[in-house]
Amino acid sequence: MGHSHQHLGDQKDRNLLLSIVLNSIITLAQIIGGFLSGSLALLSDALHNLTDVISLIISYIASVLSKKKATIHRTFGYKRAEIIAAFINASSLIIIAVFLMIEAVKRFFNPQTIEPQLVIWLSILGIIFNGLSVLLLKKDSTNNINIRSAYLHLLTDMLASIAVLIGGLLMKFYQVFWVDAVLTIAIAVYLIVVGYNLLKASVHILMLFTPEDIKIEHIIDEVVKVDEINNIHHIHVWQLNETEIHLEAHIDFNEDLKFSEFNSILKTLEASLFKRFKINHFNIQPEFGNTDSKSVIIQD
Repeated sequence: MGHSHQHLGDQKDRNLLLSIVLNSIITLAQIIGGFLSGSLALLSDALHNLTDVISLIISYIASVLSKKKATIHRTFGYKRAEIIAAFINASSLIIIAVFLMIEAVKRFFNPQTIEPQLVIWLSILGIIFNGLSVLLLKKDSTNNINIRSAYLHLLTDMLASIAVLIGGLLMKFYQVFWVDAVLTIAIAVYLIVVGYNLLKASVHILMLFTPEDIKIEHIIDEVVKVDEINNIHHIHVWQLNETEIHLEAHIDFNEDLKFSEFNSILKTLEASLFKRFKINHFNIQPEFGNTDSKSVIIQD
């Protein structure tokens, strides 16, 4: 099983490296083409591609770090590196989008003549290369927030290249040059939407918020089904990363149990909470006759 996970991780890293190479080529080509053609949409696409390269590099470094083993000084290892990478990538999406909007508004009120032929060919190149990168990362993006952040960068850039292509065709055949600024604004709005959702998800994990699909009330209902348990309190539920959900709590028992009896109940709870809530790290403090607060949530 360990070998299988290692193989999948190596494949994920290779896909990231190949995507970095592909997007570096696109970025260089579009920066040169944007200045030669005078297209703001093409330059905005190039700028987004540059952030793609940076985000992919960040994602790659985070993926490598996440595999490092825990040590006495880093007891969780670097498991949160990928969450931090997702936060950085999501933030960059929103910052770039705001910058593009400002520049697009300026260009809209001061439209400039653009060479559409170069815009068309470079946008086609962007569609092909970004499309290949999207396919490389699509599978891993479904279960890894770090890869999903890089994947969204690439997906939005592929969509941006499609928009730039449409704009290039309109400029070539109809001389509608203001469409360059309008498409840039449309790209920016889309970046803000996807960036916000990703930023929100990464912040929730970094702030140790309870996962949105888990209700504390349902956990309580599940735990108190055990006859020997009075209540569960001092509850904390959080995600370390996308594969680990932790729960720690105090459980008040209605009788003075032996260690062997407690262990048996604990195994039952671990199985039921994993099956229903996917909680896979379980830390319980047993109590009997304690007079501490029995509130479910207490600020420690």
